[in-house]
Amino acid sequence: MPVTLTLKNIPDLLYERLKAVAQTHRRSMNSEAIVCLESVLLPTSVAPSERLARARALRASLPPGEFLAQDIDAFKREGRQ
Repeated sequence: MPVTLTLKNIPDLLYERLKAVAQTHRRSMNSEAIVCLESVLLPTSVAPSERLARARALRASLPPGEFLAQDIDAFKREGRQ
């Protein structure tokens, strides 16, 4: 059964960010807050075998030879700088 939750003393920056994201997703602030809470508190668990199957399917859908392992590693390192 749904219940009502009232939040008090929300920092201005957080409020503005929630408002902007809600507008971007065309949701009310209430709906956006629920989506945010669900994504943090009720994460979907993906089995390692399923994650691996998804990665292999994605890799198979890419053009052959376009993405070499060393290039991917370089991109990952670049993103960490």
